[in-house]
Amino acid sequence: MSLTNTQEWQALKLHHQAICNIHMKDMFASDSERGRKFSLRVGPIFLDYSKNRITDETIKLLMALANKCEVKRERDRMFKGETLNFTEGRSVLHVALRNHFDCPIKVNGKDVMPNVKAVVEKMYYFVERVRSGIWQGYTGKKVTDIVNIGIGGSDLGPMMVTEALSPYWHPDIQPHFVSNVDGTHIAETLKHLDAQTTLFIIASKTFTTQETLTNAHSARAWLCEKLGSENAVAKHFVAVSTAAQEVAKFGIDTANMFEFWDWVGGRYSLWSAIGLPIACMIGTENFSKLLAGANAMDEHFCNATLDKNMPVLLAMLGVWYNNFFNFTSHAVLPYDQYLHRLPAYLQQVDMESNGKRVDRSGAEIKDYATGPIIWGEPGTNGQHAFYQLLHQGTQLIPADFIAPAKTHNHIGDHHPILLANFFAQTEALMCGKTEDEVRCELEAANLPKDKVELLIPHKIFPGNRPTNSFLIDEISPESLGMLLAMYEHKIFVQGIVWNVNSYDQWGVELGKQLAKRILPELKDKQSISTHDSSTNQLINEYKSSV
Repeated sequence: MSLTNTQEWQALKLHHQAICNIHMKDMFASDSERGRKFSLRVGPIFLDYSKNRITDETIKLLMALANKCEVKRERDRMFKGETLNFTEGRSVLHVALRNHFDCPIKVNGKDVMPNVKAVVEKMYYFVERVRSGIWQGYTGKKVTDIVNIGIGGSDLGPMMVTEALSPYWHPDIQPHFVSNVDGTHIAETLKHLDAQTTLFIIASKTFTTQETLTNAHSARAWLCEKLGSENAVAKHFVAVSTAAQEVAKFGIDTANMFEFWDWVGGRYSLWSAIGLPIACMIGTENFSKLLAGANAMDEHFCNATLDKNMPVLLAMLGVWYNNFFNFTSHAVLPYDQYLHRLPAYLQQVDMESNGKRVDRSGAEIKDYATGPIIWGEPGTNGQHAFYQLLHQGTQLIPADFIAPAKTHNHIGDHHPILLANFFAQTEALMCGKTEDEVRCELEAANLPKDKVELLIPHKIFPGNRPTNSFLIDEISPESLGMLLAMYEHKIFVQGIVWNVNSYDQWGVELGKQLAKRILPELKDKQSISTHDSSTNQLINEYKSSV
């Protein structure tokens, strides 16, 4: 039976028709306990989801749909190492990377945890040498700058976490991240670095990723020119990869190659050796706390009942809006500058996972939407950019508001002002402002009657716009680990409900294949006619301009 024909889906459809026009203000007015009822704390994360267009019945029906879709069964299959990513024949075991080492997790009957533990120990040994100054470059100087060269999950995750945890950085080391194949990215990064004190981490599972290897070879050429010898490469480059032969060919000592496995998807890999730049910057103790935080959320996800399960609740609220209200966009709005890269990271994790057009049987999905568009910016910058649309636009966009109760930087009234905006925005989006309220406000200002009538329609806020509020004790390795694992599991649950494979990403491949075909065509002045008329024209215009 298709998803939309299930009894549970049809019950939600009828329920939506019954409550879709009820305003949240009225829901709050009729239930003084609503805020308490629709909130949940897991460790340092407090979630208030009461400002959603839901009732007790909504939650009951959403959980019935989650049960119908076998969310618990599929969750257990993931943690057991079964092959969830069936198009690539792989397990999905990023959870193993933050598992307690004495808890076995098996893939094809073999416990993967000894290998995980061995790589972590190797990482930690290397990290301590770099941070202590024992690791020295070709000329005997300590590392002062670390450049991570990767792309996608080998860049966004490590960069986001490193930025988020900058209060925990080593005081004498600076991180840099290069991903874009645009030569400007590597050139501008290298421009201000000293080759004698720079360490490069090349993150590529196969060591063949075009963008990463192009940047890596440019960095290698720069280093060799600055230091005058190719022998310097082994003292300034390490790799996160499984391709020992290619790593050695590049000039990297394979003793300084850190392994990860095919059951670690790129966008879920920051917990693995891909997190090496994170560990170098925050230290092994704090990196362990990051893993422990994620593991705590894993345990909550596995043990909490569905209706008290933070990732499940968030996932099903997303299904509610995406599939019944037809809200196709979701904003992530962190009120913390350290989290400024979180929306971009979640954009990749979510949209690459659930942006699928066929279900797990290969049938085209025609009668419901899958993954929403994920976007956002940190507050309060966003308030002066796109919040106008959130408040008064024709599109309704559910949003996650995220803020720490405690700040790392106690400067004047900055943090109370920030939090005042955080609290106010969700209240404003829920309540809005009625015509009567606007009229009273304008008349109290003693404006002429014609001016009042002119302004009223422009100052009405409809409200009834849903938000989730996350109040985190403090942005720390533990709390960040929990937050990121929470979003991972939310995405997993939605993929199960929508019946898609959340762990392949074939949509990334076609453009890469065509780019490889086009690249040789750009090397001479000969006119091209092998593509469609638009692409031919663009290529030929480029060739005539250079």
